[in-house]
Amino acid sequence: MEPEPELQPEPEPGRAEGGCGPPGGSSAGGRRWAGGAGGNWMAAHPVFTEMMSLDISDSSQIYAAFLVYLDLLEGRNWHEVKHVGVAELQLICLHAREKELDSLQVMVPVPVDISLSHERLREIMKKASLPCDNPDTPLSVTLAIVESDSTVVYYKMTDGFVIPEPPDNTEDVGNKHWKKKRRKLSK
Repeated sequence: MEPEPELQPEPEPGRAEGGCGPPGGSSAGGRRWAGGAGGNWMAAHPVFTEMMSLDISDSSQIYAAFLVYLDLLEGRNWHEVKHVGVAELQLICLHAREKELDSLQVMVPVPVDISLSHERLREIMKKASLPCDNPDTPLSVTLAIVESDSTVVYYKMTDGFVIPEPPDNTEDVGNKHWKKKRRKLSK
């Protein structure tokens, strides 16, 4: 007769055993983070450890920044993805290029349960955006809002209104929808 296998305690729901993320498995708002399947690989990742060494006190913000870093680099194949700690804002920003020759864009990762006031958004815009070569170009940053299941939604913010570029496809120029949209924008 074989001995019965010893029962192991199950990991918390939504967190892999030894997973990373905010301590206790939840962020500041109490939401559970999905954690990393595969154990403690995230804590050993060199970029994650560098982010942890920055002067940022909110571990959920660091975790969100790392998830956005992975999404940009691995999921979307962006170039030159670098993290920059902004201690006065208690944020980690990411500077990256969508295509190799594009200009750098600023991503500001935030957990979904963080409340952002208009004043806070303006402060982020002023202190996190990169200086532009062209003085007519408005400041811009992209909020990377991270849900507890690791879904990332990108929301580009600019200081003022930006008129969209005309479509690349000349077939769309004659399109009624495009003409209607263009009329609205020029009013």
